[in-house]
This record gives sequence, C-alpha cells and structure tokens, in this order.
Amino acid sequence: MANVADYFGSMVFDDKVMKERLDGKIYQKLRKTIDEGEQLSISVANAVAVAMKDWAVEKGATHYTHWFQPLTGITAEKHDSFISPSPDGRVIMEFSGKELIKGEPDASSFPSGGLRATFEARGYTAWDPTSYAFIKGKTLCIPTAFCSYGSDALDKKTPLLRSMQALNIQALRVLKLFGNEDVTKVVTSVGPEQEYFLVPRELYAKRKDLIYTGRTLFGARPPKGQELDDHYFGTIKPRVLAYMEDLNDELWKLGILAKTQHNEVAPAQHELAPIYTTTNVATDNNQLTMEIMQKVAEKHGLVCLLHEKPFKGVNGSGKHNNWSIGTNTGVNLLTPGETPFENAQFLLFLVAVIKAVDEYQDLLRLSVATAGNDHRLGANEAPPAVISIFLGDELAGVLDAIENETEYAGAKQKYMKLGVDVLPQFRRDTTDRNRTSPFAFTGNKFEFRMLGSSNSIACCNMMLNSAVAESLKQFADILEKSEDFENDVHNLIRDTIKAHERIIFNGNGYDDAWIEEAEKRGLSNLKTTADAMPHLLDEKNVKMLTSHKVFTEAELESRMEIMLENYVKQVNIEALTMVDMTGKQIIPAIETYLGKLLKNVSMKKAISENISCAYETANIEKLSAACDEMSANAGILERLADHLNHIDDIVEQANFVRDEILPQMETLRDYADAAEAVVDAELWPLPTYGELLFGVR
Repeated sequence: MANVADYFGSMVFDDKVMKERLDGKIYQKLRKTIDEGEQLSISVANAVAVAMKDWAVEKGATHYTHWFQPLTGITAEKHDSFISPSPDGRVIMEFSGKELIKGEPDASSFPSGGLRATFEARGYTAWDPTSYAFIKGKTLCIPTAFCSYGSDALDKKTPLLRSMQALNIQALRVLKLFGNEDVTKVVTSVGPEQEYFLVPRELYAKRKDLIYTGRTLFGARPPKGQELDDHYFGTIKPRVLAYMEDLNDELWKLGILAKTQHNEVAPAQHELAPIYTTTNVATDNNQLTMEIMQKVAEKHGLVCLLHEKPFKGVNGSGKHNNWSIGTNTGVNLLTPGETPFENAQFLLFLVAVIKAVDEYQDLLRLSVATAGNDHRLGANEAPPAVISIFLGDELAGVLDAIENETEYAGAKQKYMKLGVDVLPQFRRDTTDRNRTSPFAFTGNKFEFRMLGSSNSIACCNMMLNSAVAESLKQFADILEKSEDFENDVHNLIRDTIKAHERIIFNGNGYDDAWIEEAEKRGLSNLKTTADAMPHLLDEKNVKMLTSHKVFTEAELESRMEIMLENYVKQVNIEALTMVDMTGKQIIPAIETYLGKLLKNVSMKKAISENISCAYETANIEKLSAACDEMSANAGILERLADHLNHIDDIVEQANFVRDEILPQMETLRDYADAAEAVVDAELWPLPTYGELLFGVR
C-alpha cells in the first residue's frame, strides 16, 4: 500500500512542483505575487502556464478549466482542451499565460441580483495564484475569481479575498504600534469541520423529496433514533470506513488536509475535519471536499446528504468554522500565552473580535442563513439564532478584572488531576468547550458553530474578517495618536469590554431562559432567513463593508436579492414536491390500505355479524379523514405556491414563504406522518426513517 506522504498533493501544482519546474527568477516573482500581492507580468504568466500545462499533461490531463464559485452555492467550470491545430494536420498541446490568467465563461444564467440583464452574457474569470491549481479527472482546475463585464463581483471568492486584504491592512497598523516591525502580512486561517449523512443509494432513489430537495419532507420517527447516544464516536461500520478511506485518498491527492473522521450523534451521520489553512484556500478546499464526498459515495452504493436537516426529529448537520489570525512570522494573535492578563497585544485582538461580533451580530447571522439551516438553528443540536460569545472561566475572569480595575487572581488549576497515579498529568486548556455557543473561544481560535453543512464558508468568513478589520481600524485610529501607549491600550481594552460585555455568555445556549436574557440584553434574534437577510442593507452594514472595499453597494443589494431568491425558490420546490408526493404516492397508498381494511370487514361479517371489527372500523375512520385532510391541505399548498408567483417584491415573497407556505407544509406533513404509523408497511410507498438511518450495513 502506498505511503500517504508519497502521494499527498500529487494532483496539485503546489510550491514544491513550482520550485522544480520554474526558472528560479520566475519562481521568485510568482512567490512575490502570492505572498505580497505584487502584480503578475504576462511574461511570468506565460512561463507558469507552460510549466503548469506540461505537468498536467504528464498527469494525464487533456483539458483545463477556470474553477470558480458563483452565487449558486456550488462551484462552476467550463472545460477547454489543450489542443491546437498544427500545420501538418495534427494537433499540439498549448496553454498560454493569457489563458491562465483570464477566462470568459458565458455569465448569462448565473445569479446576479440585478447587476446585469440576462442578455448581458459576458463574464470574466481571473486566476487566483494564492490557491494552487489541481487536477480533477483529466482536467486541470485553476481556481479563479468571477466578475461581470462591469467589474462587479459575481462570486464568493472575490469579496473573501477583499476581506482578507482589509483585515491585513488594519492588523498591520495595530501590530506596528506594538513594535512588530518584522511582520509584513497578517492572514486568517480556518479549519472547517464537515458533518454529513450517508444513506443507501437504492433507498434514496425511491424518495422524490431527497432527490429534489435534499431532505425528507415526510417521515414518521422510528422506534429508535439517537436516544442512546450509541452512534456518537462509535465503531465505524466497515462499509462506511471503506468510504472514508477512499475519500481520504482522493482528498489527500488534492492536498486537502483531511485529518479527523468519526461517527456523529445521529444514526448514519458522520464528520470529517481538516487541518487549518489560509481562509481562501480552506474555502476552495471545502467546496472541493463536498463535491468529492458525494462522488466517492456513489462508488460505494451510498448517497452523501449535505442538507442541514435531512430528517425531522434527528440531529441536523452543521459545519464548524474554526477561525484564527496569524502573522507571516508564525505568531497566532489569538494565543493567550502563559499569562493572558499581562499579554496586552492578545487582549487587544481578543476584544477587537468581541466588539466586531457584538456590533455585527446581524451580518454573522445572515451569513449562514438558508432555508435548510433555518430548520437546524435552535433545535437543541445547534446554537440558537441569537449570537453570543463563549470565553470560558479564565478569560472571563481576566476581562472582568480589567473592566473593574481589580487584581486578577489567575487560573485556579493549571493541570488536570484525574485521581489515578498511572494516568499522565496534562495541562488544562484556557477554556472548556461550549457546544451550545454560536461563537466560542477554544484556546487559540474562535469556533463559529452556526454554519449549515451545505454552506460555503466564504460567506461567514468575509463578514467576520470585515467586522474585525473595522474594530482594528478604530483601535489603530485611536492608538496612533497616543502619547501614553501602554496606558491608552489598557483603557481601550477596558472600555471595549464595558461596551460589549452583553455579547459574552458562558452558559447553556439551549436554555429558554437564555433567549429571554438575550432579549433583555438587546441581542438580536433573527430566527429565519426572511428575518435576517434584509439586514444586509442596514446603513451601518453597508457603510462598514463598502468602506473596507469588501463590497460595493450594488453588490450588496444584489446579494440580498439572490439569497432571498434562493430561499424562496428552495421552499417553493419543497412545497410542490409535497403536493406531488401526496397526490401520486401517499394518498393512493392509504386508499389501497383502506380497501384492504374494508375487505377484511366484509370477510368477517360474512362469517358472523357478531365478530368485532373495531380495529378496522377505527382505522377506516382515521385514514378516511386523513385522506380528506391531506387532499384539502395539498390543494391549499398548491394555491399558496401559485400565489407566490404573483408577488413581485422579493422581501414580501420571503415573508409569505415564512408565514404561509412553511406552516402549511408542516400541517400537511403531520397528517401524512400520522398515516404512516397506521398503514401496512408493505403498502407504504416511501423508504422509512428506520430504513434510511439504519440501512447502511
């Protein structure tokens, strides 16, 4: 069996390959572009293109594509071959610098939110040299940004890169004041944990709801679910383990640092976690990871479900965004050190994050808002829709001492005492973990736990980077004028704590009492996408995001419209799928069973009028009423879906979906799920929850 170290990154045009294949001067110029953002000349681009093409062809590639992330939530690619005609009637393999740095896909059908008309088809892709090219199948994939003819960003990569640049500028200003003259770049890094479900493909194929929407729209709870917690971290089934091993191989070939794999809480649910890397690269890698997870599942007769809530009453799937800030000199700016109370630089960056999260709660919430994630947030498996920060006892004590100008007593316990001599001692972390907190400090990073499993991590990170950049800008503006730096830093940290302590909560985020307390503190509780997304255009948000050049105002308006359109369209598809399944599968199955019950009654009465038919009679009445109610409710739902098409304003559409369509869908589902518990299992047309959740052997 091949050593992982031998094939790791074998399909990536990474730094090692560039060093081997590029002239030394060309390599150094390319590194300056990657590390310092220096403009890339066409001569360097040509040299890189030739080396990249030669390497890709040797690996079996025949095509190349500019791989980008439009506002559809998935990736996009248009493949072009390397072949060019030669004078002798044959072909040669060519690839130029111009083709490397710029592409022109037809942009007419990608979401633009009004940035351009449908007939304006021209769009450009621009090579992102900070994210390495890779080979997928027989295609060289070049990570790129995507913009319109008018230079508007039509993707998720461009504003993410802008936000990283904004944070870098402001963080460097602050670090210079602390005497860090050797630091020339500050970057954010992310490690996104990815949760997912695996179900048998043959069962998936029998459920229109899973095929069309990614989640089950009907389904009664099975006798056993996750109550015993026996699946969590349990022994991985051989078929699932084989899938995970193949998945790791494919990810490792692409240089994706897949590290941890285990069973999650719900039956059939699992998790994959990578090692941290630069936010831009981590975002590309996570999009690629989701794609490969689904492709590898096919080889094993499985389907990988990435929907946030594929099964009602069962824990949904999230994606924990572990975020930190570091310098090019290797310093993690969120590491407290041995004495966090005395580490002014750490404390200033810490309170910058606290200030950012408090002032831009709405941006963080809407960055994870989707129709799928609305089902998950606040469902005792994920944080509530209220944003708060968990710091842990030690850091909370540090901040409390600073705020109140009192002496910090220090941590009460440095080492864990397990009470068994043979077990080793080890240092206790600065904080415990709080799985109920949306935004938790976990030692040297923050874990943002609100993302849904299908979310692109670009959205939350561009908002987080931008908000923190704004905090650091305000700090730098104050401290650059300081005549007593040490004292002014102390006062700034203290004043920031006082101003934003409402966002800090170290308790149980699942407790209803916290929601009441959060309201008293003035924290926002944006429960749905329809509630959250319009806040993107709030004056303070537009001002901050445009001032750091992360978005233009037109780009923000377009994104608000696109995200609400996605929400409306997704729910509308779900509603129409429910209508279709009700009329063509569920009601016919119930009527077939009713016929069976009526036949039983006739047979019994033929034998003797005195034989009891109580069971049949009760179920005939119950199911007959259920059929009538389901038919009526499906009709109402169909009319609501039709009415939706006659509402012009997108915000009104989203509100109509939230207030009218989703409640009607729940009503229809309740009748169907109750009927499933009664109808003969052999007649029920859909694979059950029990079969889906426990069907992988």
